Amino acid sequence: MQSPISAGTVLQNRYRVVHTLGQGGFGRTYLIEDQGRFNERCVLKEFVPLQGEDRFSEKATQLFQREAQILYKIQHPQIPEFRAVFEQDQRLFLVQDYVEGTTYRELLDQRRLQRQAFSEAEVRQFLHQMLPVLAHIHAQGIIHRDISPDNIILRNRDQLPVLIDFGVVKEVVTRVQMPETTSQATTVGKRGYAPSEQMQTGRAYPSSDLYSLAVTAVVLLTGKEPETLFDDVNLSWIWPQYVTVSPGLAQVLNRALSYRPGDRYQSVSEMAQALGESTTATTKPVGSPPPRNTEVSQMKTVAVSPRYQATQARTTPVRPSTASPAVQESESLWENPWAVTAVGLGLALAAALGGWAVVRAVNSDNSADVPPPIESPDITLNPTPTEPAQPAPNRPVEYSQEFSLSPGESQTVEGSLRAGETVNYRFQAEQGQLLTAALEGEGVLLTVLAPNQQPVEAAARRALRWQGNLQFNGEYTIQLQTVQGLNESDYQLRVSLAVDEPEPEPEPEPEPEPEPETQPEPEPETQPEILQQRVQFPAGETGVRVANDVGAGRVRRYIVNAQQGQIFSARLINTSGPATLNIRLPSGDLIDNGSGLLSWSEELPLGGDYAVDVVSLAPAEFTLELQVTDE
Repeated sequence: MQSPISAGTVLQNRYRVVHTLGQGGFGRTYLIEDQGRFNERCVLKEFVPLQGEDRFSEKATQLFQREAQILYKIQHPQIPEFRAVFEQDQRLFLVQDYVEGTTYRELLDQRRLQRQAFSEAEVRQFLHQMLPVLAHIHAQGIIHRDISPDNIILRNRDQLPVLIDFGVVKEVVTRVQMPETTSQATTVGKRGYAPSEQMQTGRAYPSSDLYSLAVTAVVLLTGKEPETLFDDVNLSWIWPQYVTVSPGLAQVLNRALSYRPGDRYQSVSEMAQALGESTTATTKPVGSPPPRNTEVSQMKTVAVSPRYQATQARTTPVRPSTASPAVQESESLWENPWAVTAVGLGLALAAALGGWAVVRAVNSDNSADVPPPIESPDITLNPTPTEPAQPAPNRPVEYSQEFSLSPGESQTVEGSLRAGETVNYRFQAEQGQLLTAALEGEGVLLTVLAPNQQPVEAAARRALRWQGNLQFNGEYTIQLQTVQGLNESDYQLRVSLAVDEPEPEPEPEPEPEPEPETQPEPEPETQPEILQQRVQFPAGETGVRVANDVGAGRVRRYIVNAQQGQIFSARLINTSGPATLNIRLPSGDLIDNGSGLLSWSEELPLGGDYAVDVVSLAPAEFTLELQVTDE
């Protein structure tokens, strides 16, 4: 291995090495100063070639640079920005932002010294802050592959967790280090934190990152390493033996920790919704001091009526008297016969009043036994009776992503949306620029919002495509949501920004000499464009819904395979225009009375591929329900 770079060395005539931060199997990490950005501190990662080699091959270098440039496009406030990738002196380098803070591994070690771990409230907050970060990278097709307490830093300036050390870079380095003839899969990830499919085959999915995040969570909760929390014999997690958390959080973590990828949450939004539906707990900043070990009170909660609450609110603490004269006064009182008589009369009067109060209380409507007010400074009484807890509704999930969009550039993003989810793509633009936004997909619509967060015009609300000149300077938003009634849909969004330059006025042309009039030839009849899609029913389901748009000259055709004797139903349940259905037999012919319909259902005379055409004379959006049953 080549020797470390000495302090003071300047690379690329720009990056000055301050000192070495660390060294691992993939190379070294340095703290540097970017002289091109007022000596701003950055991290320089040096990747080393295979042992015994002096440099990477040219092909390996190209592969590394191409893959690293994918990471360079990531823009998220909780991910260090990748600034540059370069090669110098037969070494590969990557430059990214420097994060001042403490890793969660170091935070956990500090807790362990005090025989403490992270509380449930802290871990819940940690998960809520990390899930949007994973949603951002997964939407771009990037899997981190190396989530652990060592690769998450609690940033000092805002107390937010920052995700570092993407395993995809390490995987690329591993691939370029290996001989081209080898067929061994490349695996990246920490043992115990990475799931089995990643460690054994090198394959990683979004659920693989969610698995590693859940392992990190149970390690923070218990203060123990994965080797202690996992039963190798039964291939099951036993972390609940070491810590008690709410059933809701335990259910979320256990599903994310499932051995089979298909049994886990398949997307960040799915896990985020489940976490939101679980029992919530009061959170506090992760950086605050750990809680003391205190015994949990086992006293049952006592209901307090409103009138006793009012009494308790007016109660003032009794201050102790300051001297022994109270004792002397008490002794002299009983030596006075008139005082004894007065006391006796007072007691008799109090007994009479007490008996009258008891009888009145028994005869009143509120005859239930009510305990006396509890005078305790640790109990806060509500001014109104406590309402029974209601199940938390499904809360919408919303994500935001910043676009760096310059005039003359275009960007394309792909993703998947579920019902109740919203994705906001934000970018800066100026008045007069021409914006074009277009969607490809079935069931996702876009809305273009001006800097005041209102649609730029009516035509820019819930549309598949919009183009127009922007009227203001500021931050614009392209908001994506699913069509109503649709559970999930993939999408591809293309966005471009241009300066709308006025077209030069055409120069006047000399008037042509009149030609003899001829009869116009009839224009050939144009055939409508048919956009065809085969419909597959989910496992165990007999029906499905699809959503799209249609218009003059365009037909949406859905192919459904069914057997003779089955009942086939098609129904338009939501349209914004004059859309109708045409039903065709496997031969391609229209079925009897099978055109111009809003709904249709029949027992099939024969088996094969049936076609359902959605047609309209004007632009229209629609949702189509298709169902095939045996009876």
